[in-house]
Amino acid sequence: MFHGNMQTIAEGRERKAELLADPAVSVADAYEEEVQRVAKTFEGRLRHLAGENYESVAREYLRGERNDRVGRLTAYYTEGLWRIQQRSTISEMLFFPLILRYPDSFTVNLRFTDDYTTTESIPFESPEHTTVDAEETYSQQYFNESQYEQKQAAEYLRQTAQIIRDEFPSPDEAPVSERNYGGIVSAGGRHESEFSEMLARVTPDPNRFSEAVTEPTLVREGSEAKRTARRYLQSAKVEM
Repeated sequence: MFHGNMQTIAEGRERKAELLADPAVSVADAYEEEVQRVAKTFEGRLRHLAGENYESVAREYLRGERNDRVGRLTAYYTEGLWRIQQRSTISEMLFFPLILRYPDSFTVNLRFTDDYTTTESIPFESPEHTTVDAEETYSQQYFNESQYEQKQAAEYLRQTAQIIRDEFPSPDEAPVSERNYGGIVSAGGRHESEFSEMLARVTPDPNRFSEAVTEPTLVREGSEAKRTARRYLQSAKVEM
């Protein structure tokens, strides 16, 4: 299931690249299609954890009517899903997830910050989110440069989608020795008409867990979370 979800995310990134490179498709539409794919992975995870009524489970936890492991996890994923669905419409909010693979488990750290970019993000303009008038001086140059930036971003998205595939190979095709550890950190945000994207490999700490993981649960952030925040965030505050 985990491998399938990561492949869905990689495919969504490649599809977004294809749409961004098409001048006839808006940036908003490209992001909306990716969000739909990511949402499916979250919904599948939520159903696996709490069943079809996962939204009720999350509400019960948030109202203080339950405080069990499933309730906490369901509320965490539900909050993350809601924020992901909002991120391309909100300025100054960076989605900064960290996903790590260990020999017998994986962790998903859904981080959001009060910023829109990282130290290594690729920026690009979205004309539909700007106030530039098509009749203004230099407007055509602005639109041409925006299209060029979107094509550059599309190529970056295609390249980094392959990183996802490399870090989380198929359990049916790759030997155990090649898939014990893997990880990625990514970031996507928006400031008014400027969008940004980033994705990079992360090497998990092999000594993070001393005992085997037998069931889904919340765990404290590891050294990888602190390390990636120091490297990629300048002054933003992680909110989740």
